[in-house]
Amino acid sequence: MTEATQIEPDGAEGSDSGGGTFQSEDEKRIHGAAGQTDQSVLAVSVDVEDWYHVPAVTGSSFSEYEDVHEFFEEWDEEYDYLTEPTHRTLDLLDELGITATFFIVADVIDNYPGLVEEIADRGHEIGCHGLHHECAIDPDTKEPRFSQDEYKEQIRTAKQKLEAAAGQEVVGFRAPNAYVGGWVLDVLEELGFKYDSSVARNSLYNKTDQELAALNSIPYIPQQNSLDPNGQRGFVEIPWPYHQSLLGEIPAAGGPLIRLFGRRIVQAGIEQSLDRGDSVFYFHPIDIARLSFPKIGNMKRRPMYWMFKGRCAEKRIVDLLDGFSNNILTTCGTVAERHTDTHKPK
Repeated sequence: MTEATQIEPDGAEGSDSGGGTFQSEDEKRIHGAAGQTDQSVLAVSVDVEDWYHVPAVTGSSFSEYEDVHEFFEEWDEEYDYLTEPTHRTLDLLDELGITATFFIVADVIDNYPGLVEEIADRGHEIGCHGLHHECAIDPDTKEPRFSQDEYKEQIRTAKQKLEAAAGQEVVGFRAPNAYVGGWVLDVLEELGFKYDSSVARNSLYNKTDQELAALNSIPYIPQQNSLDPNGQRGFVEIPWPYHQSLLGEIPAAGGPLIRLFGRRIVQAGIEQSLDRGDSVFYFHPIDIARLSFPKIGNMKRRPMYWMFKGRCAEKRIVDLLDGFSNNILTTCGTVAERHTDTHKPK
């Protein structure tokens, strides 16, 4: 698929953008909440990874390459499709007046010198997105792909690298490819993380190792060795939003979903989730990358994965964020603090 083909829907996005209608509804929400102390907030987050970090290429049981190391041993062409859209993401957030959480794959420090430092220097919270963007659990069997000790060392190394580069403590985590289990949260807490934002209850897929019927989209304290709520610990899970519809629960956190489903479905899910409580939105810089990515990897599992990236995705993301009042947009760290403070173990 050529880039021109990929961004063609941008011209038809006008009917989907609905900026004026959405903004007025949002204003009603904000004005109606004036003076309240429990007004819901929306965390804005950015997952920083490149095209070869996706599970079709590296980091999963069905990848083209076993891991990132094998990829770089064999790949002799241009690999950096991340730097330019990350710079553009930073500029867009500046224009919108938004401070976000950037969940960064730690090997970005080695392969894109200065990029993590720039993100931190622009005033954003730095979170961890794994060492090499490896799935913690097998996408098919949902069994762990690493022992807890192996995974702990991976994430410890990633945390230390990110803290050294960014000059700030890293306390937030997002599981690579959102594959997560209760044991992963236990490892994170042992390493000093304060929150995770990976769990996505919905009717289309389950990337965890358990049923998720006990939770919704409201941030919560998870139990030990579980993703279930009502735990007693100083660790918060910030789950992803979903749109409750006649077709079931449609995932609405952003990322590939805003490209494949369009802005209105994601917007509706965020609106509903904010009615329940605090929520989160995310996207990737590579969602707005202009260039076409190399056509390698096991894309049979996800043949439409990169559709509508580039200008089309950028317009949808900007329209969505611009529709919300800035006084409800915040970082994931702030959301976690709100829920840690109100749910501390007694």
